[in-house]
Amino acid sequence: MENLFTYLKSIHPLSAALQQHLSTVLKIKELSRKEYLLKRGRINKEICFIEKGLLRCFYLKKDKEVCSWFMKEGDVIISVESFFRQQVSNESIQALENCTLYYLTYSELQYIFHHYPEFNFVGRVLTEQYYTLSEQRLYSIRMQRASERYDYLLNNFPEIIQRVPSKYIASYLSITEETLSRIRSHH
Repeated sequence: MENLFTYLKSIHPLSAALQQHLSTVLKIKELSRKEYLLKRGRINKEICFIEKGLLRCFYLKKDKEVCSWFMKEGDVIISVESFFRQQVSNESIQALENCTLYYLTYSELQYIFHHYPEFNFVGRVLTEQYYTLSEQRLYSIRMQRASERYDYLLNNFPEIIQRVPSKYIASYLSITEETLSRIRSHH
């Protein structure tokens, strides 16, 4: 839990009362490789901090899995629309490695926002950070060639290239595994 507190304090100081409250409400969850944190068709009721491991978010398009995110140690993971609107998710979240997660339920998070105003700053900064990443991803898919998308991933998230199977990287980059193989052969 120390990594989570260090991460949160790097965004904004946390009062002793908030730290104490978080210590009592945060729960831990272990996921085995290939286990689901969330399955499509269910409501995402928990926001998770990844202490250890790697997960992927994906959705189905014509019965084909399309990877939309990879999240690793130090990241926060949710199905955004499902969690914030408390509605059924269109995507699934699956562990690619054994994972250790700390989590809060939606109602616990809302309680913290209401009773500990300093945590609203943390929430805003995290929202800005992940919204920016989302915009960068959309730009990349719309505006960059396949090799440029791969280069961006390689330069900014090299551990993803090392830890994620090629079929998921290809899906994330919106290319075939064959195209990914060709791009890699030129590096």
